[in-house]
Amino acid sequence: MEQVVIYIAMAIFGLCMGSYACATVWRLRLKQLKQDKEAGYDYDHAELDRLKKLDRSLLGDRSQCLNCSYVLKWYDMVPIFSWLSLGGRCRKCRKPIGSAELLMELGMMLFFVISYAVWPHGLSTSVEIANLIIWLFAGVALAILFMYDIKWFILPDVVNYVLIGLGGFHVLFIMLVSGDKIGLAISMFGSIAILSGIYWILNKVSAGKWIGFGDVKLGLGMGLILADWRLAFIALFAANFIGCLVVLPGMLMGKLKRNSHIPFGPLLIVGFVIAELAGDYIVNLYIASLR
Repeated sequence: MEQVVIYIAMAIFGLCMGSYACATVWRLRLKQLKQDKEAGYDYDHAELDRLKKLDRSLLGDRSQCLNCSYVLKWYDMVPIFSWLSLGGRCRKCRKPIGSAELLMELGMMLFFVISYAVWPHGLSTSVEIANLIIWLFAGVALAILFMYDIKWFILPDVVNYVLIGLGGFHVLFIMLVSGDKIGLAISMFGSIAILSGIYWILNKVSAGKWIGFGDVKLGLGMGLILADWRLAFIALFAANFIGCLVVLPGMLMGKLKRNSHIPFGPLLIVGFVIAELAGDYIVNLYIASLR
């Protein structure tokens, strides 16, 4: 019974965090558009006008429809259920809300539940529980980065810095209980070299054409959280393998070209989640196959 309650709590927290992550994406987009306008860069005027409704103080901020400015009531913001009951449309103007919110809420619900169900690092000590909490918060940051990069091919610095900070806390906690601090440090630096160092080299060699610097920062946060060069290698391999599965069919069907812009951040995020939750199993399976 206790486990059932925990799983239900994880699902509810995941839904709420998914809703928060989606709202944060739009607020970050508004901030970026305002900064681009002030700096004299090209920006989407229509999008800025639409998102200006979100430009309010923290205390006065209320969720509202971006089309008609209808201020949402509490029953309009119940994750998943409100979207389904309204058919994915605003209660007042009936214009489509979009499916991103629903997918984000469902995705984060699954992330929280699956993370708890298969957490590979134990939950018997306060440090292990703290690391799971860090992982769940990292998942929220990753969800924001995932959606933002898919929509606008950018990984916002502020979210990357949050991920790096969470990675720093994770390293601090595991260092406190590690019996081999030198070995852990070496493996951690190897993880950073694989997930951030390689992308830094590609960024410099291509002058930012192949890999953006946001991916370098993303790799740094991931390297700190994994803190294991073997898991980092799995994350990198999985990201590129999934990328091939996504890109090659598109190229064969003529929908993508060699110079098409493909956001790599979401691929790296998926590979990272696989490495964290299933990496130890994959490593052990590989070692067993060599015997």
